[in-house]
Amino acid sequence: MKKLVIAGTIALSVLTSGCSTRIADMTVASTKNVNMNSSEFVTGNRITGSDTVPVIIFPLGNPDVKEAIDVAIEHDKCVVALNDVVIEQSFFVFIFGFISFDVEGTQIIDKSVKGCENWEPQVVTVKEVSKRSRS
Repeated sequence: MKKLVIAGTIALSVLTSGCSTRIADMTVASTKNVNMNSSEFVTGNRITGSDTVPVIIFPLGNPDVKEAIDVAIEHDKCVVALNDVVIEQSFFVFIFGFISFDVEGTQIIDKSVKGCENWEPQVVTVKEVSKRSRS
């Protein structure tokens, strides 16, 4: 009985363990062309983007930081970059699992972009952004 409890504890700890590592902290990050001469930058909401690949014995692709930043920026057409950016890598792998890059930052909006003159911040939850990034 004691061996069964020990084996069960080890199996449970292996199956529920994962790791998250902070990769970088950046002041500004963007994958888009930004007009640095614009005088109409404003900050928006804190937003998250991620790029995740499944693992079934072997990874079924490579997650990409650029894609994670794109997911966060493309949430709103007026966003041109992110401010106070944190990039993390998360993974859980034991036969099945995932590997992902997660990016979190504050939106930088350029009001000089056509159609963004009257931009107002939207109230967005992290769950809504995660649902959009999967589709």
